[in-house]
Amino acid sequence: MALPSTAALAARHARIRESLETLSLEALIVTPPANIRYLSNFAGSAGILVLTRDAVHLLIDFRYHEALRELQASPSACPGLRMWEVPASYEEALIGCLAEIGVTPVGFEAAHVTVARYEWWRETIAGRQLDITWRSTERIVEQARMVKDAAEIAILREAAARLGQVLPPVLAAVRPGVSERSVAAVIESSMREAGYERIAFDTIVASGPHSAMPHYRAGTRSLAAGDLVVLDFGGVLDGYCCDLTRTVSIGPPSREVRRVYDAVRDAHAAAVAAVRPGIDASAVDAAARDVLRDRGLGEAFGHGTGHGLGLDVHEEPRIGRPRADLPPVTLAPGMVFTIEPGAYLPGFGGVRIEDDVLVTESGVELLTSLPRELMTC
Repeated sequence: MALPSTAALAARHARIRESLETLSLEALIVTPPANIRYLSNFAGSAGILVLTRDAVHLLIDFRYHEALRELQASPSACPGLRMWEVPASYEEALIGCLAEIGVTPVGFEAAHVTVARYEWWRETIAGRQLDITWRSTERIVEQARMVKDAAEIAILREAAARLGQVLPPVLAAVRPGVSERSVAAVIESSMREAGYERIAFDTIVASGPHSAMPHYRAGTRSLAAGDLVVLDFGGVLDGYCCDLTRTVSIGPPSREVRRVYDAVRDAHAAAVAAVRPGIDASAVDAAARDVLRDRGLGEAFGHGTGHGLGLDVHEEPRIGRPRADLPPVTLAPGMVFTIEPGAYLPGFGGVRIEDDVLVTESGVELLTSLPRELMTC
């Protein structure tokens, strides 16, 4: 699929510049690779972007010159881009850029700049007697990224749809005597065959007692009859992440397995049904949590109900209980996130069911459409 167009990038720049205007900033230093890619389509592993009110200044080293030239000759070129060569130090190049373009005050992303880095910037500016004032900012780009544009939604839909090609060979590999890592290898090779550029995170294959560990990684344990097996995997397509979890039973499930699974499935359904524009994200979490509490499994669900998806596999919005240290988030059309309630019982096992959803004007669209009933292998 094509990268976001020049027009799509221009619309993103306009949203960020509105924020700069509100904050009385003349420029914003952007350092996380995902934020740089969102604003420029540049996908290198190193770089600094400075967004001003009339230009996009991208600082890169020799490794990325040719890739940037190709990008700028395409329909996905970044509008208003000026490339700055980094001969040695990115920090020195940044100071040189800011001194030449003469902007102040300059914002930086506080969550992504270390104290040591900021202190070097501040001391260097002072030592060179440059007229630059610094201001920390919070989540300017991340808040814009929460609401996906049409290009992003198209990629996320396709990424989620391709998971349907991955699950059948994976289920065929889940059988007694096979190690968790062997199943993970099948998942990851199937992701490549489906066209994903890479996996989005370390694949989880958690069998038997390991299924009670929400973020266990695939190990050497061999699957056995009677196991619950949590399969949690995701891929990256054109830079955007998808994420899916299914829990399967090796052999016929016991009555207790069925009870726990049905409770998680119903919690998942309640959370999906709660999604609509205008509600607080925490209401989706509460819908899932209420079901599990009513089934006697409230204490077995200790993590949030979901997380945003996009250029990062974990991004905003956060779908969880309200927190005093974070502002509430109101759901809006264009937001994409997971819904993944679970129940984890040490000594018994665990169940998690996860899908990717899109908030629409009228409610919700499930992007992942694989069966949610308990499957046996």
